[in-house]
Amino acid sequence: MVERVITGISGLDEILNGGIPRRNIVLLSGGPGTGKSILGQQYLYNGLLRGEPGILVVLEEHPVQVRISMSQFGWDVRAYEEKNVFAIVDAFTAGIGEAAKREKYVVRDPGDFQILLDVLRDAIKDVNAERTVVDSVSTLYITKPAMARSMVLQLKKILSGMACTSLLISQVSVTERGFGGPGVEHAADGIIRLDLDEVEGELKRSIIVWKMRGTSHSMKRHPFVITNRGIEIKAVETIKIGESA
Repeated sequence: MVERVITGISGLDEILNGGIPRRNIVLLSGGPGTGKSILGQQYLYNGLLRGEPGILVVLEEHPVQVRISMSQFGWDVRAYEEKNVFAIVDAFTAGIGEAAKREKYVVRDPGDFQILLDVLRDAIKDVNAERTVVDSVSTLYITKPAMARSMVLQLKKILSGMACTSLLISQVSVTERGFGGPGVEHAADGIIRLDLDEVEGELKRSIIVWKMRGTSHSMKRHPFVITNRGIEIKAVETIKIGESA
């Protein structure tokens, strides 16, 4: 039997036949406005509700703003931070600013990948993390795309080796068909793609699981919505996008 991590996200566990196989490293790929960060934060918060500690690595947003954004969905993580079962790794501010000085886990040089790995390793040990989200992994290699596969493999070695089941958020342009970086799709155990497309004059969100090592999964594209409680995937519905939509 495959040991799975239940995401707790409405519809996602259904299309994954029960959840993400434990220790898998999943690339969560999509364009702007598709809901990648929300899905990642929801995955972590649902883990906290299930007694599974988590880590959120932020590379593009101030940790204070992240906490505010999460609280708008009812996901207040501050109590969990105080209990030392959740931590935000600040790889955005470099420790600059009064608010940043209060952060516990700070990557002093966000451009130094090795420093980030060291801080991440310490945070995982401290909270005994079982779930990790990196938002976004694309930021790590945007100026050095040739390093993309190597960086994802190094992250995988640490995260999987420390028994974390992880989402690496990957940005793609609106028109890009790939998953964000040369070779990264081969390094990941799973790929989930979120899309925002115009269908009959209306923008529609959809999700498709491109691959997931260790489990069968839905091969269909499913619509989803973002509510004030987070993402809800319509697992019993399918959606067609593209020229034939």
